[in-house]
Amino acid sequence: MKKKGQPKPPFHRPLRLIGMSSTNSNIAFKHYSNKQIMLLPPSLEELIIENHPVRLINQVIDQIDIDPLLKNYKGGGTSSFHPRMMLKVLVYAYINNVYSSRKIESAVKENIHFMWLAGMNKPDHNTINRFISERLKDVLKQLFAQVVLMLNQEGFLDIKDIYTDGTKIEANANKYTFVWGKAIQTSKDRISKQLQEIWDYTQEVAKEEILDKEPISFDQIDSQKVAKTIDQINELLKDKPVDKKVKQKLNYAKRNWPAKLDQYEQAEQVLNNERNSFSKTDNDATFMRMKEDHMQNGQLKPGNNV
Repeated sequence: MKKKGQPKPPFHRPLRLIGMSSTNSNIAFKHYSNKQIMLLPPSLEELIIENHPVRLINQVIDQIDIDPLLKNYKGGGTSSFHPRMMLKVLVYAYINNVYSSRKIESAVKENIHFMWLAGMNKPDHNTINRFISERLKDVLKQLFAQVVLMLNQEGFLDIKDIYTDGTKIEANANKYTFVWGKAIQTSKDRISKQLQEIWDYTQEVAKEEILDKEPISFDQIDSQKVAKTIDQINELLKDKPVDKKVKQKLNYAKRNWPAKLDQYEQAEQVLNNERNSFSKTDNDATFMRMKEDHMQNGQLKPGNNV
């Protein structure tokens, strides 16, 4: 029982609108209930206005030939999300400046335009990343060319004048894993120079054994050539009085130089004589200066230039 003089709990007090008198009965509000059940719920088609850009994206992607993209599917196993649907979602995301796979994953669950494009499918961020990196990577230019030609046929653009967009997009990659083309060349030059110095030393110590051998050039080196040369030097210096530092350098070279040169060769294949750098965690990303430089120090970040 409530004791005498005890105040009533707050939830027993009548609710009032702040700044309004409870006696004001002339105010009318529209009915509101977020638990309203509809006999015939509206479709997403009805909720999207007729001239919305999402409808244009849907129409354009429906008309392009995606056979090049279908060739990247092996078949078998569980069913995959339809590539045309995935392509629509990605294109619409990109034109709305949404590049994060996690944000796209959220959009297909929460945004009616993405939900309509996806046909209520809900690919997660891992599926979206795999589609971009494994399915779409090698055919993107072919699909883009189809879109350009289609827009040209419809009179939306003139392909006599072509412009390249230089927009830079920051990549989701580790910014501390730089691989630079110049650094690779510098390291290879250093190995060539040191190998030449060891070979010159070997010529002095083992003159008689080298007299009938052809001169060796170390301008162009690879792992096999370096490994073979080091073995040859060790054989020539066997049973000879050799400087301790030279022995240490030979042991280090035998353990490390061939493996390093293999790594440099793989990195040069990624660079493909067209790029200056790449990220180890995202080979497609190149390090560049972004337009948005909050620190104002010219900081380099991994990114893509679309």
